[in-house]
Amino acid sequence: MEFFYPNLQNDMWRVVGVLFFGDREHFLTADRKAFDRARIEAFCRERGIALYDTSEEVIRLKNNASDASLQVVREVDLGGLLAQIPACRTIVATGGKSAETLSRILGCELPAVGEWTRAAYGGLELQVWRMPSTSRAFPRPVEWKAEFYRRVFSAAGIF
Repeated sequence: MEFFYPNLQNDMWRVVGVLFFGDREHFLTADRKAFDRARIEAFCRERGIALYDTSEEVIRLKNNASDASLQVVREVDLGGLLAQIPACRTIVATGGKSAETLSRILGCELPAVGEWTRAAYGGLELQVWRMPSTSRAFPRPVEWKAEFYRRVFSAAGIF
């Protein structure tokens, strides 16, 4: 995978398009067959948004993308990752398995969907948010998902 959320079946870049540009198709290429990696990366750099996985190695127990069929083999080296972005104070988990893994790494409570909790880690005070999955396997309208993400972007000062 060349960048995060490249699959047209995932609504992440539609959600971001709705929130920041009022256009769910903002990040699509001209032919509407893919997301525009260069525009997405430029936007993320400009806004100070970094993306990474909570797990660096997983086993798919079934031939699907369901969280229930993922077995985490190796979690992210969160300390190493945060050392590269020392200004980070907000971490967002996008989906159930991601939130469970992040809470385990941080030793904090698992927030409810759309909520956050505090976590101390490596001398940092962090806000840890749990957002709904943007996967189309989670069949909610883009605008419904966007309202959850609006809260975290506002709280993090990205708007």
